[in-house]
Amino acid sequence: MNDNFENEFFGIGIQNGKTPENLGVLWRTAQNLGACFIFTIGNRYAKQACDTHNAVKAMPYFHYETFEEFYKNLPKGARLVGVELTDEAEDLETFHHPRRCVYLLGAEDHGLPKKAIEKSHFLVKFKSQLSLNVSVAGSIVMYDRGIEKPRS
Repeated sequence: MNDNFENEFFGIGIQNGKTPENLGVLWRTAQNLGACFIFTIGNRYAKQACDTHNAVKAMPYFHYETFEEFYKNLPKGARLVGVELTDEAEDLETFHHPRRCVYLLGAEDHGLPKKAIEKSHFLVKFKSQLSLNVSVAGSIVMYDRGIEKPRS
């Protein structure tokens, strides 16, 4: 019998992504590392040469015009995990990923907006002196999720 409290899933997306190339790279990584869906808030995805697996057609893709629309449509029971280099964020290395969650990354030059930070159930960061390319940051988070460690 399925135990819905044991089932796991995650989605990942970007709010106001600046370059379409980063979306393509992130989506390809998401497909390879087990994401169940991908999304954008604000700027839309457009087909990119760097999405060589055409992940946007291989898994559900959602687009939201605003953060409020996105937040209203979070999957039931999913926790929002904002990825942001702030003092309040937990270190990714010791973070216990929720069983069911949605990872949200911000624009390369501005990070997550204040409202997204406030509404996130968790904020995570990892050791980096400066901010990283958004597709690299998302890939690191998804890789860490795949490491065997406790879930919350």
